[in-house]
Amino acid sequence: MKMCLQFQDKQCACASRRGAVLLLGSLALAQVLLPMAYLAQASVMPETEMPLRHDNSKALPPLLEGIGIDQRLNESVPLDLPFRDETGKTVRLGDFIGKKPVILSLVYFDCPMLCTVAENGLLHSLQEIKFSVGREFEVLTVSFDPRDTPELAAAKKAVYVGLYGRKGAERGWHFLTGDESSIQQLTKAVGFRYRYDAQAKQFVHATGIMLITADGKLARYFYGIYYPSRDLRLGLIEASANRIGSPVDEVLLFCCRYDPATGKYGVLISRVLQIAGVMTLLSIGGLIIALSRGRQRISF
Repeated sequence: MKMCLQFQDKQCACASRRGAVLLLGSLALAQVLLPMAYLAQASVMPETEMPLRHDNSKALPPLLEGIGIDQRLNESVPLDLPFRDETGKTVRLGDFIGKKPVILSLVYFDCPMLCTVAENGLLHSLQEIKFSVGREFEVLTVSFDPRDTPELAAAKKAVYVGLYGRKGAERGWHFLTGDESSIQQLTKAVGFRYRYDAQAKQFVHATGIMLITADGKLARYFYGIYYPSRDLRLGLIEASANRIGSPVDEVLLFCCRYDPATGKYGVLISRVLQIAGVMTLLSIGGLIIALSRGRQRISF
């Protein structure tokens, strides 16, 4: 009887391992789909609609013209700009910049696509480094949508500070909203170029974060939705010493998609995220079924 139970335990363990492998494999594939979808985007446009620029660089589709993140290294951030924190209190950027290095993340809180993915990527990187938010550095997550409210900022902060899970993070990770004037001045200063698409009722933008030195100058840029923890740690060390990093290659991921029904670019990443979400749910369901069958064998 004992040998039989041991055999069933091994079967359950094997089923659990198979389910875990399935889950991890699906998650890995879902992560790969995002950059693959971005690369595939370029092949959707007819060749006649993608002329080369005079500098021989590839032309962007019309909706993405003027969208990007320019590297304004060693330029100062306007510290007097007024914003509202998550409590609704009026603050200045200088209240958070000027003592420690700062990570600046520009998103909008009601974004259904890349903003959440990028903020999750930032959270993952912050969890991997030993430096802690609020102790060695600050994080500013600033909305570039003037319609976002302090209440929505407070909700976002509760989620991310809670997931981060380190003591004192609530004093170092700030979620700010502001009016159009302050947002325009800040985004222009840091080189963040975006546009509102009235038809899709969403913003078209690229993703990335910026490091700001203790004396308020732009020190380094990170593009995309994943920021290697080792590079981020080294960047924070440089920024804490007021050192400016070197320009990096711009690998931009845009929040938009091509709609063949209209022949225009609208929201890109939604379909990929939907596929990735379905795959994740299916793999989790498979893991649950495998575990349930293993328990049924043991009880039998």
